Amino acid sequence: MTPTGSPLFDSRGSGVLLHPTSLPGPHGCGDLGAEAHHFVDWLATAAQSLWQVLPLNPVGPGNSPYQSVSTFAGSPLLVDLSDLAHRGWLGRIDTPDFERTRSDYARAGPWRMALLREAWRGFRERAEDGERQQLEAFQAQQRHWLEDYALFMTLDQRHGAPWNRWPAELAWRDAAALRRVREEAASDIGFWCFVQWQFMRQWQGLRRHAHGRGVRIVGDAPIFVAHHSADVWAHSAQYLLDARGDCTLVAGVPPDYFSATGQRWGNPLYDWNAMRSDGYAWWQRRLAHLMSCFDAVRLDHFRGFESYWEVPAHEPHAVNGHWRAGPGAALFDALRAGLGPLPVIAEDLGLITPPVTELRLACGFPGMRVLQFAFADTPGNPYLPHNYERRTVAYTGTHDNDTTLGWWRRLGDPERDAVRRYLGPQADQEIHWAMIQALSQSVAGTVVYPFQDVLGLDGAHRMNIPGCPQGCWEWRFEWRQVGDAPAARLAAMTHAHGRSPRGV
Repeated sequence: MTPTGSPLFDSRGSGVLLHPTSLPGPHGCGDLGAEAHHFVDWLATAAQSLWQVLPLNPVGPGNSPYQSVSTFAGSPLLVDLSDLAHRGWLGRIDTPDFERTRSDYARAGPWRMALLREAWRGFRERAEDGERQQLEAFQAQQRHWLEDYALFMTLDQRHGAPWNRWPAELAWRDAAALRRVREEAASDIGFWCFVQWQFMRQWQGLRRHAHGRGVRIVGDAPIFVAHHSADVWAHSAQYLLDARGDCTLVAGVPPDYFSATGQRWGNPLYDWNAMRSDGYAWWQRRLAHLMSCFDAVRLDHFRGFESYWEVPAHEPHAVNGHWRAGPGAALFDALRAGLGPLPVIAEDLGLITPPVTELRLACGFPGMRVLQFAFADTPGNPYLPHNYERRTVAYTGTHDNDTTLGWWRRLGDPERDAVRRYLGPQADQEIHWAMIQALSQSVAGTVVYPFQDVLGLDGAHRMNIPGCPQGCWEWRFEWRQVGDAPAARLAAMTHAHGRSPRGV
């Protein structure tokens, strides 16, 4: 297998992990508007070359972006409402008094969706011919997923979840029944297409701004999809479902760092034999779409492509699961043949076996290292910076970890002593900067810092706790927490360690 990696990782660089929903703003959660553009400017000031985000898909249960109704769609909650008002499709926006330091999904979601529907009415009444033509062109270009998504969301509004409990002719996609829905609900279907057009237009505008400031954007692709999703509804034969459309087996991971009982994710498993039979066409479309939106993609749970943990659907935990062989190199050979070099970061955390590493190396993908995992045992720990390889993406922590300050405060004395011996006296004074500096000095080609760590925030500002169904994915910052010092300090460190963007 010829390596399929991306030249993006051939030179030293650094970046920041921050999901757009964590940005400030008046509308209940961060979005793709002015604050996102300002954050790009902040990254440029801090001499950062990468902005890494979490999945931009519509959020699912518990507001998780990893359980979405579509792997292709963008979240309607990220659409900048002010831009729609500027275009004349919305009137005055009367904003409720939302929570400013957490995404107020319970109130902001319905409020935002109502305004998006108002903007759709305004577009139909007042759009210029050129704008209507742009929407039509977008629908034609994205038809391979957008048509099913818009129809799915229209039916979801009528019948709720799960899709396999809808009337049988709709659940199993009877052509005549779907044709009737398209005719009867043309305006509702048009609304979902309009929202996706606006999301993509705003996202690509933000991405162009980032490129103009020397910043590339790294996306995130969950390996599995939600059962109640347009993907499974439209392609049910490519998943391991029973005759009623229910999962008999679901995805998860065995007991690990995060949970003594493992993690039962509950996603349906792919029928890899069925996917292989059509040349992995769905994956071809999915990766092509991601590559049109991002400069690189973190491929979540990479080890699942070598072998994955299947859990009987009736089991409440993931302990009683089994390993099953994944598609391996055949999938990535097909993707490379169809798409060319793949700008992928392989998320290879957790229980990683030699065959998983061999697959990653054969693909030419950089793996991940997390410094918070480094201090539990011996100097040979692969997460310690002196053991890194050049083609590595290293993090102080990820969205699933506590903030570095929160992690430090929870450590026992033996672990703290190990950290002090490795990082020196700065660990007691500014643990977050000590960790950032250790990564920045390392041989790893790419390093990424959660924005919470750049700001030195404690565990109250954590983004996610794996296995916790409520209260996650809501963290937001305010610019008053930032000030001038972090950008200047990060820029100085980046220059000193040879990680500055080209031309800076």
